[in-house]
Amino acid sequence: MALAAVAAVSLAFVLRGTNAPAAQTQMPASSTAAATWAAGKQRAPEFELRDEHGTPISLTSLRGRMVLVTFIDPLCRDFCPIEAQRLSDAVRGATGEKPTIVAVSVNTAGNRADILRVDERKWNVVPQWRWAVGSEAALTRVWHAYHIAVIATTKTVAGVRVRNVAHTEASYLIDGKGYERALFLWPYTSDAVTKALRATTS
Repeated sequence: MALAAVAAVSLAFVLRGTNAPAAQTQMPASSTAAATWAAGKQRAPEFELRDEHGTPISLTSLRGRMVLVTFIDPLCRDFCPIEAQRLSDAVRGATGEKPTIVAVSVNTAGNRADILRVDERKWNVVPQWRWAVGSEAALTRVWHAYHIAVIATTKTVAGVRVRNVAHTEASYLIDGKGYERALFLWPYTSDAVTKALRATTS
C-alpha cells in the first residue's frame, strides 16, 4: 500500500480522541498489518527525543534490534492503554531478543516523568517500553514524518477548561537495519503484531 493511501486511511478511520464517535469505536480489530514493506525498501524516519528518564533516544541508538514505534497520549484513558497492552503482549510472546517499544507522545501536557511512570505501571507495559518525549516542535516533526495527525482542542466543562487530543493511532515495525517493515492501524490485535514480528525475523 502506498504511503499516501495509508495516510488517507489513517486520517479517515483512525483519528481518535476521548470524544471519538461511537461508530469508530466499534470497528473490528484487524489481525493483519495494514501495510508491509520488503527488507531495505522503506527507510524509517530518524528522530532524536528523550525517554522518561531524560535519556536521549533515537532509532540510531536502537540499531540492531527490532523496534515498534507507536504514538500515544500519556493522558488518554480509552484507546491508548489498550493499544499499549496489545503491543506489550506481542513483545512478551516474541522469541529471541525482545523488540523495543518506543511510545512517542502526542500530548506535551502529559510528558512529565511522574505521569509517564504511572502509565507504565497502570498499563502493565513490558520492560522494553520506552517513552519518547520532547518539545512541541520536536514532536511535531516526528508526527509529520510518520504521517500522524494530531489535533488538540479545548472546551470548558462546568467552569473547567478541558483539553482533548485526537490523533492517528498507528504503530510501525522497524527492523534492526532501520527500515519500516509493517504498519498497524488501530484497532488491531496483538496477533497482528506477532505475525509481522515472525515474518520479519524468518
